[in-house]
Amino acid sequence: MGEGSGAQDQRRRVGVYAGSFDPMTNGHVDILSRGAGLFDELIVAIGHNPAKRGLLSLDQRLEVLRSVAAGLPNVRVDVFEGLLVDYCRRVGALAILRGLRTVTDFEFEFKIGLANRDMAPEVETVFLFTDPNLLFVSSSLVREIASHGGEVRRYVPQAAHAPLLRALGRAEG
Repeated sequence: MGEGSGAQDQRRRVGVYAGSFDPMTNGHVDILSRGAGLFDELIVAIGHNPAKRGLLSLDQRLEVLRSVAAGLPNVRVDVFEGLLVDYCRRVGALAILRGLRTVTDFEFEFKIGLANRDMAPEVETVFLFTDPNLLFVSSSLVREIASHGGEVRRYVPQAAHAPLLRALGRAEG
């Protein structure tokens, strides 16, 4: 190693795992828990667009994420508005963490990753493959199943189940 590499080695490795998490799924939990092992600090950031109304309120999503992340000491939960790369710069992140389920995910994420790299070449995009048992699980699928009375307990962390049912006007069963 060169003489100047020591300073780089001392830099905290901060990653950002961003999404709407509406609702958080077990696929998100898988990426979050595995991603926590890759960074000194992993920030799970809810992208908030005040013009869009999600199924779960921002406060509900924050509560779920904090509950899920409680056992991971290097994970913190936050909210951001605007461009993800601008948020990454503000928090000193060197990478954006993304999960990949399918080829369709890859095509979408590849384009977004290239745009992010163009805007912020100092911020890398890191992809983790989803657990094969969770390939079909998505927030939109969970919302669809739950909205028609289906049981979604096996697709979401325990902390997300009751808020999801309440948001749909269903009693917890």
